[in-house]
Amino acid sequence: MAEEKRKSHPVVASGIIFCGLIALLLGLALSVSVGAADIHLSTVWASVFHFNPKLSQDQVIHYLRLPRAVAGALVGAAFAVAGALMQGMTRNPLADPGILGVNAGSEFLLAVCFAFIPGLPFLDLMLFSFLGAGIGMGLVYGIGSLSKGGLTPVRLALAGAAVAALLVALSQGIALYFGLSQDLAFWYAGGMSGTTWLQVELLLPWVIGGLIGALLISRSITLLSLGEDVATSLGQRTGLVKLAGTLLVLILAGAAVSVVGPVGFVGLVIPHIARYLVGVDYRWIIPCSAVLGSLLMVFADIGARMIHPPYETPIGALIALIGVPFFLYLSRKKMREL
Repeated sequence: MAEEKRKSHPVVASGIIFCGLIALLLGLALSVSVGAADIHLSTVWASVFHFNPKLSQDQVIHYLRLPRAVAGALVGAAFAVAGALMQGMTRNPLADPGILGVNAGSEFLLAVCFAFIPGLPFLDLMLFSFLGAGIGMGLVYGIGSLSKGGLTPVRLALAGAAVAALLVALSQGIALYFGLSQDLAFWYAGGMSGTTWLQVELLLPWVIGGLIGALLISRSITLLSLGEDVATSLGQRTGLVKLAGTLLVLILAGAAVSVVGPVGFVGLVIPHIARYLVGVDYRWIIPCSAVLGSLLMVFADIGARMIHPPYETPIGALIALIGVPFFLYLSRKKMREL
């Protein structure tokens, strides 16, 4: 990839991340302000720091919009960093939790839970989401490995598309048979509506832990992205790094899907933008991806509420408008290189 020839510059990278954090704070404020009933930013500020439970606007801000905005930021960071880790470990520019079956695996197992074990606590659903993510990724890598020539990026993407299509079809079949279609339709398309502080509290440690873990192995991911032979010659224990990276991807993607649904393309698009902005060093790519992923999800959620008020457009559909053309561009570019 042409953008991977850029060298990382700490000052520039720090400036980009700082500006991204300022933009994220603005986005969070707008996310709390915009909705079926717009609330002035001064009211939002007063409610955050001087909450009055007797005021209806304060109740809307504190119990509905704030948890939704915070969850959106966490989910965006989780998807983006999971995609960055996958792309770095596999040296595959098409790698993304949605494309490689991770999201679809989580979706499938959650549909099974809703049908056969209704009423599960959110923490249990999150654990099943992790397990489903592992099943989806295992199927993709297993099928991709059976082809002659090994796991090339295009074969991996094709295997991911096939497994994702199968798991999504099974999920929808379960939803139709058990009468869950209407309840799960918006969740399948990706949406933040109805997010509560309980979900945020359960999501927060997983995402923060996953992001810290990603930063801890970021230098190893940088070496791995240069090629397994290069990493091994530099003393890198590639098997251990891949295992740690895979577990972090499952934690981040599984936690995100359990809250917002199987939103795709965040983990595909954002790492490419981050590499273009800050270079090839994953010590900068990972934090930059986290900030940009949060920005994308927060502003996509704002757009979902503004396109056709008072109804909401699924976030997954909005992000797909960016992600699908980007995926086709990368696929075409990769095919030309083969």
